[in-house]
Amino acid sequence: MHLAYPAVLAALLFCTGLYGVLARRNAILVLMSVELMLNAVNLNLVAFDVWLRDTLHAGQALTLFVIAIAAAEIGIGLAIVLMVYRNRGTSDVDRLRDSVESDATDEAAAQSAGAGADAEAAARAKKAEATA
Repeated sequence: MHLAYPAVLAALLFCTGLYGVLARRNAILVLMSVELMLNAVNLNLVAFDVWLRDTLHAGQALTLFVIAIAAAEIGIGLAIVLMVYRNRGTSDVDRLRDSVESDATDEAAAQSAGAGADAEAAARAKKAEATA
């Protein structure tokens, strides 16, 4: 078998996964797209291992490590997505990013308003001491 067939298939899989990561808004679909990209890498590793006739089968061994890492990544990723969905009520990546930015600006505004209120209270207390 020629090396071109699995290489072209892996390139198509990787491009599909890359499009999914860049274009999707749902966090679960982004994770699935990352898995597609990892499977494209695995296909390349095995194809080049067979093509080079490696006696140690290093490509296949590395593929097993990539599969183990991908399983851990999807487990932790799904746990994070479920926790975020419970807390925020959405798994839309754009909304999550916007809510983090708005939370940070709201928090900064609240802190500056609190600091201003404290300064005003201190000024009033000082004025009351001066008149008493």
